[in-house]
Formats: sequence, structure tokens, C-alpha cells
Amino acid sequence: MSEVRYAVGIDLGTTHCVMAAVDLAASDRDDVVEGVEAIPQLTAPGSIEDRTMLPSFLYLPHPDELKPDDRVLPWGEPPPFVVGELARALGGRTPIRLVASAKSWLCHPGVDRRAAILPVEAPEEVARVSPLQATMRYLAHLRAAWDHQHPDAPLTHQEVVLTVPASFDPAARELTAEAAAAAGLNQLVLLEEPQAALYHWILASRGEWRKQVRVGDIILVIDLGGGTADFSLIAVTERDGSLDLVRVAVGDHILLGGDNMDLALAHAVRAKLAAQGTQLDPWQVQALTHGCRAAKETLLGDARVEAVPVVVPSRGSKLIGGTLRTEMTRAEVTQNLVEGFFPVVEAAARPASRARAALTKIGLPYAQDAAMPRHLAAFLARQVNATRDLAGFEDRLPDDATFLHPTAVLFNGGVFKAQPLLARTLEVLNGWLDAEGAPPARLLEGADLDLAVARGAAYYGYVRRGRGVRIRGGTAKSFYVGVESAMPAVPGMEPPIEALCIAPFGMEEGTQAELPPQEVGLVVGEPVRFRFFGSSVRRADHVGAVLDQWTPDEVEELEEIEATLPAEDRQPGEVVPVRLRAAVTEVGTLRLEAVPRAGAESWKVEFDVRGEG
Repeated sequence: MSEVRYAVGIDLGTTHCVMAAVDLAASDRDDVVEGVEAIPQLTAPGSIEDRTMLPSFLYLPHPDELKPDDRVLPWGEPPPFVVGELARALGGRTPIRLVASAKSWLCHPGVDRRAAILPVEAPEEVARVSPLQATMRYLAHLRAAWDHQHPDAPLTHQEVVLTVPASFDPAARELTAEAAAAAGLNQLVLLEEPQAALYHWILASRGEWRKQVRVGDIILVIDLGGGTADFSLIAVTERDGSLDLVRVAVGDHILLGGDNMDLALAHAVRAKLAAQGTQLDPWQVQALTHGCRAAKETLLGDARVEAVPVVVPSRGSKLIGGTLRTEMTRAEVTQNLVEGFFPVVEAAARPASRARAALTKIGLPYAQDAAMPRHLAAFLARQVNATRDLAGFEDRLPDDATFLHPTAVLFNGGVFKAQPLLARTLEVLNGWLDAEGAPPARLLEGADLDLAVARGAAYYGYVRRGRGVRIRGGTAKSFYVGVESAMPAVPGMEPPIEALCIAPFGMEEGTQAELPPQEVGLVVGEPVRFRFFGSSVRRADHVGAVLDQWTPDEVEELEEIEATLPAEDRQPGEVVPVRLRAAVTEVGTLRLEAVPRAGAESWKVEFDVRGEG
């Protein structure tokens, strides 16, 4: 077996995947050089190019659509599907065969993520795939690309750091780890994307980061990518005379990002075409959305371009044929995105919600409010007490503060390549701070917003070996398991549930919590369900703490597990006295173990990754 030579960071993004590497032979952090890996991919039928980003799109072509020679990759037989740039291009013309946003589907608890459900609205003749399969195919392509360029250091033998949104729940992390294992990535660690962005900022500063922040700083990381909005707060503390970084809060999982913006632009173009007398069918709007994504990236990526043509397949056309042509201007993009997604609001603003229709199509649980600042305001208000118990931070926030006051901001995600969006976000945040008498937050300059997460993940693989500053964080929530009360049957009333803390906030990867003193009864030999809960605001709860009541704002219910635990030598339905122990694996997933009072056996419970469709 080859030695571990590289730490490889993989940003498995909603719209792009990026891969970077650090040579672990570097002896000093000043010698560390992270390089972004080229990813060979099809850019046209039969045409292969190296790109730094692999678009996270999977296209399922008709058998007669592409010849085998059109799909050949440098490392083997042509697969029956297409991944990357060509997949995105083909899907722009035929969206019913395109799998997009697999990452968002992977964390959607309302569907069976192992079931072949994508593309959602594909006709019966299209062979669908599951969100898990799509993720595996992206990772398999990245592995093949690495192995093709590093035949002497196969990826299966390297340390791989795979990034996930900070708000991913244990089930979504478990699924991500399973997809990586299926792709042969066995030496795996999961890292939160905002932390990866901060690691890259540290590396890119070449030691100067200590001059840009100081003890008492609260760094707000705003990560707005293709599919999700992620907020994290990291405190700068002192430890053994040196600056130390501690992640103190993570926001909820919000499906709001570049995908929403692409759809908004598509509807703006549709309205423009309607004003000219051209009505679009729903499937044409899908194709238009992909066209608007490409136009947006061009306009935001090149300040010299003022307008970009947008082509939509015309009604009745097949793979080739008549098309509709229009254009998108820089002014249209700026107006729709800045005012629609980044309006100026007060710090007291909260995301709006509306009554939903009783019947709805199966789809992703997108945020109902598109205004990102409202979600940010709600996050900062909810975390107003996040640093009150942190040494050195007790008196840094005024008692009348309505939200936690960041002192520095690090932006990440391709959305912020648009300078007007970054500037508006900083303007709104600093307006809130000024209203409460706080100084403006400083902008921490980053590097390439598309590549920072992969680069930071690779550097983290180096840091894990004790060679650099490490962000302390652990679990982003406290986790609880539901314990049903024993009570006589009462008509119309279910037995009350208590929440037993099994993993406190900040529990580090690779550790396990001590057994709570309480014994509970475990039902074996018959179907049962485990109810799990999480809280991002109850930081003081210790292992064994019992909650008999709580509000929805402080504790949320997570996915439940349905299981039948083996009875061993016991009778089905027997209640076994056990104590519970939780562990956070090196990968970052949560395990629960039930240990009986006597006997050598135990029951391990993992977060079920099968949602209920």
C-alpha cells in the first residue's frame, strides 16, 4: 500500500466540485503550498478539457443521443451518463434528463435518498438515479481524475477531507460519508465548509492572520453557494499565550443560494419575453434557468461584459431545431439580485413565512423568504448569548444588545463574486451594528471564492497532524434522545417525552461522552422508533441532562429512526435496562450505543439515512 503523501480537500458543492491537495512532506507551515487539481471532463461530445471545477451536474442521455466515442474519458470505458461541463450544457437544452442540486436532495429528510427519484419530473423512459448515486458518481469522477494524474499516489491511499455545510444534520453527514466510502475514499474526514474557508484564509495570509484579528473578535463567516446559505460564528480567544479559534455557533440549514437567483433571473427573462408576445412552457423555463445561470456567471465574472445572449429551445423542438433568443444585461442581474435577495432591512427583521397549499409537488424545501439579510438577522439574534459563557467574552456584549455583534466578516461562495452583493451585505450588517453603538465589522479579504473551501480543506488535512492552528468546534449542536414516560393509558393523550442529552455542544470528533447516570428501558425484539432532538442554543447542557419541556426556538426534532433491535436470548418486547453512550466518529457522524446493566452485548444505533417519502 502506498504511503499517505497528500491531504486532499474536496469541495462537494451544489453547483461545482473542486479538488485541492497539500503535500504532507512540507515541514513548516510557511512551506505549505496547496494546489488546485485539474479535473479532466467532457466539455463537448468527444472533447476533453482540464478544468479547475467540475460542475455538479449529471446528465442521463437517450441511448441514441451520444455515441460511445462521445463519452470516452481518459481513464476507461465510456459510462452511460455524463458528468460535469457537458452534462450542464446538454441539460440546458433537455432539462428533463438533468440531475442538479443532488447535494440539497441528499440532506432532504422528506424523501428516501436512496430511491431513484432524480430528475424529479423526468418521464418514465428516463432511468432515474438516487441522490446518493448522483453523489457517488461525482466522487467517482474526482477519484478517477486524481488517479489519472497521480498514478503513484492513488486517492484511496491519501487523506481525504470532504466538506459539508455546517448545518448538515447527522443523517446527511452519514449519507455523505457513505457515498465517499462507495467511491473508495476510506481515509475520510468531514469538515464544515465555513471552517474550510477560514482555514484557507489563514493559509493564504502566510502567518499574517494574527495581525488581522485579536482576542475578543467574533468572526462571522457567511457562506452563500449554489444551493445553501450557511452562517457560522468563530471566536478569537487566547490559549497558552497564543491566539486560538473556537467555533461557537452554526446556523440552520437554509436552502437559499445561487439556484434561487438563477430561477429569479429566468422569471425576469420570461416576463420580458411575455411582454414581447412570447409565452414559455414550464419545461422551457427549466431550460431558461440553466441558460440564466451561465449568463449570470459570465456577467459577474467579467466586468467588461455588459450583456450576454440567452438561448431557449423553442416549443416543439427536440435536441436541435428552432430556438428563442434574447439577452440578459448586467443591469438586469444587479437589479434582480441586489434588491430581490439583499434588501436593506432592520436588525429586527425576520424571514417571512406564508401558509402553504395543502397539496404540493415533491421538491426541495426551499426557504420561503428569499431575503438573505432577514435570515442573517434571525441567526445573529438567536445567538446573542453564544459567547456569554466563553472565557474573556463575558462582558464584551452590552446587556441591551438584541443580536450578537460580529467584529469581522469572511465571505465565501461563488455568489459573492458579485461585488455589489458583498457590498450590500456588509452595508446592511454595519447598519445594524451602528444602530446598537457597535463599531463596523472589518472585512477579511479572502482569495478565489470558488476555490477557497477545497484549498482550506486540504490545509486542514495538514493541520490535523499538529502542524498549524486548529479551529476548535466539535458538534454544532447538543443532541438528545427522546425517552417516553411510563404512564397509564389516557384517551387522546400520548405519553409525554423527555429529552435526554447524550452529546453536549462542542463534543469533538473521535470522542465519546461518558455514560449518563440514568438507566432507561430499551425495547428489543419488536419494531420501535427512536426520536432525536438537537439544539444550537442550549450550550450548557451536560451529558445526562433531562429536558421535560422546551420551546421550538431552542430545541428541534431531527429524523427519527425505525428499527427492530435483536432480542438475543430475550423475549420479543422485553424491556432491557440500559445506559446510553454517544460517540462522534472521526468522520463527524453520531453513533448511539445502549449498554445493558449486565452481559457483554450492546446495541448500536446509527442515524437512519432513509427518509420517509
